[in-house]
Amino acid sequence: MPHWRWLLMRLSRRLWVRAVLIGLLGVAAAILAAIVERYVTWQIPGAIASSAVGDILTIIASSMLVVTTFSLSIVTSAYQSATTNVTPRAAQLIIEDKVTQNVLSAFIGSFLFGIVGMIVLKTGAYGERGRVILFVVTIGVVVLVVVTLLRWIDHLTHLGRVTETTSRIETVTREALEDRLQNPYLGGTPWLDGEIPGESVNVRARSVGHVQHVDVVALSRLCEGHDIDVYIAELPGGFTYAGTPLAHVLGRGGEAADDSVLANVLDAFTLGPDRTFEQDPRFGLSVLSEVAQRALSPALNDPGTALDVIARETRLLTLWSEGRDVADEPPHPHVHVPPLVTAELFEDAFSPIGRDGAGLVEVELRLQKSLDALSRLGDDAFRSAARQQSEIALERALSALTLEADRDRLRAVVVGSDPDL
Repeated sequence: MPHWRWLLMRLSRRLWVRAVLIGLLGVAAAILAAIVERYVTWQIPGAIASSAVGDILTIIASSMLVVTTFSLSIVTSAYQSATTNVTPRAAQLIIEDKVTQNVLSAFIGSFLFGIVGMIVLKTGAYGERGRVILFVVTIGVVVLVVVTLLRWIDHLTHLGRVTETTSRIETVTREALEDRLQNPYLGGTPWLDGEIPGESVNVRARSVGHVQHVDVVALSRLCEGHDIDVYIAELPGGFTYAGTPLAHVLGRGGEAADDSVLANVLDAFTLGPDRTFEQDPRFGLSVLSEVAQRALSPALNDPGTALDVIARETRLLTLWSEGRDVADEPPHPHVHVPPLVTAELFEDAFSPIGRDGAGLVEVELRLQKSLDALSRLGDDAFRSAARQQSEIALERALSALTLEADRDRLRAVVVGSDPDL
């Protein structure tokens, strides 16, 4: 995804962007009703009194202001609930919820339509035909408000709930995994050995943060235009500090790249204070694991949520086990990209749950059964990573469980476990 497209996607998820666009639409509808009148040459049957339209606009403006304020308080409570009961990293998904943003934007747009409509009506800009047009548009706005309220009521029944929020995390993680499966190396050439070319020049980060996006398209253009190869050292999600190598630039003609080229390579990396879900599947797995960790804390004591998270992690890693074939001719052959390490995906997904749930036999049983199922899928690296996590979780559980019967139950479901443990 090019950098401009990524920025546009991020911008479209902001609440104020939708609110401004729909608000401007409401203002334009109120003003255009007076302008369109000049171009309506036919006689409109019936007549609408100015007071009738004004009363309806007054009701819309006053009620929408109250409803918008009330809805914002509900959304704020949902943010707090997700932060407290799920994880602070999941609150961003609720903020970017399309239904919530559309509802609030529709309320704000209706409010602005009522205000502007009343102002223009008081100035006498609407003639007889203009008031009829305004009345028709007003009826349309009322219908929109009613439909939006019904949709909002249905949406409030699950907004901010643990299950709903966890499902959102799974969805965005699945999208990130599917995108990476379709482009295993972000469209570049696999860089499997990780050996840094001896003649390369390092491009280093200048701030502390996380890599949020890598514009492989821009890097490929630089490679083609300046006869260089770029080796990406930090994938999206990587933590950087001042001086961390982000990429290694190697001139194909034996000449070192000039400073302007290195600056353009640096510009292809977007760094920020927080990780994002789009190009970082590991982040989604980590956030899901955080949900289970919080559920297993003494404050919540909710093993059921941990079991649900294990099932979701298993579904996601089952998807990853399918893999995809790497194209013989990648679209960006001069950009070399390291792979996602399967063992790290398993560690992000299951290691925290195995540690914090070591003393709960029901959690460990589900974890071991899931890892056993995953150990039968994928390639050798995938199966090895599943077995490794199973061994680590088993060792932790046997140390934490106090009842011998629970240990025996756990050993029974672990295939190939050491009988002396």
